Amino acid sequence: MRTFLVILDDTRECLNAMRFAAMRAHNTGGGVEILSVIPPDEFNHWIGVGEVMRAEARERIEAHFNVFAKWMRDKQDIDPTLVIREGDPLEEILNHIHANKEIGVLVLGANSGKGGPGPLVSQLTKQAGNLPVPMTVVPVELSKEQLEVIT
Repeated sequence: MRTFLVILDDTRECLNAMRFAAMRAHNTGGGVEILSVIPPDEFNHWIGVGEVMRAEARERIEAHFNVFAKWMRDKQDIDPTLVIREGDPLEEILNHIHANKEIGVLVLGANSGKGGPGPLVSQLTKQAGNLPVPMTVVPVELSKEQLEVIT
């Protein structure tokens, strides 16, 4: 089964990437894996404080995942899985793709603002020629109806 890997972060473009991955997986008989990476700089504190912050970050990620997962189950009949990694986001995404041979497509959401598509899209586009899977970049401005048509 081909798995669509979508990145969960705090950006608004993440929503369209989630929708695209779920719709595409539903229409092609695939699965969805959601990856969230906690950057190491969030825990550069005393050991006890760092552990509390790490636990809070995981809780926040799991809460976001549960919202997306419920929608995917209810609307697309897709039961996604969640993977949480810690480290440099670009490194961890690439490591995860190389470690999981079931991943068939990397799905990213792209912003339309003045700051460009977003740091992950910018960084991974530079790596696109070396990725072992195709990358789909989903614009934030696409409507639900447009997503339904293209998936």
